[in-house]
Amino acid sequence: MSRKQRRLMLIAAAGAVLCVAAGLVLFAMRDTIVFFYGPTEITEKGLQPGTRMRLGGLVENGSVERGPGQRVSFAVTDGKTTVRVAYEGLLPDLFREGQGVVTEGVLEGAGRFKADSVLAKHDETYMPREVADALKKQGHWQPGAQKPGQ
Repeated sequence: MSRKQRRLMLIAAAGAVLCVAAGLVLFAMRDTIVFFYGPTEITEKGLQPGTRMRLGGLVENGSVERGPGQRVSFAVTDGKTTVRVAYEGLLPDLFREGQGVVTEGVLEGAGRFKADSVLAKHDETYMPREVADALKKQGHWQPGAQKPGQ
């Protein structure tokens, strides 16, 4: 075997090892990857119940209902579509109606979402970029009110 052939074999073997490693990493991460959607995207894409995802938008005014214990339900809207969210646990201190929110959980279908975590913006000038982009797409963003991702 010539020197050139050995070099090509080494490069091919290294490429194969890298492809296998990338495949194993992607296979291991398939259950931990969570996609972000706005309420309108959920209905437009026809996502199936049981899909794990992040839902973001604004907490609809007048939608927060507190139940027994730490149960709370509220609606997340992007100005066009609304999704009802059920959550059990402590809400962030900055959670309130009319503010940006990102929830993570499972879509239950029929415009319902079961959240296992709720994230609220941390101050008056921050909104997650995904939420801001979704609100801009729906025409619900107020220019100059907040800068996304800052």
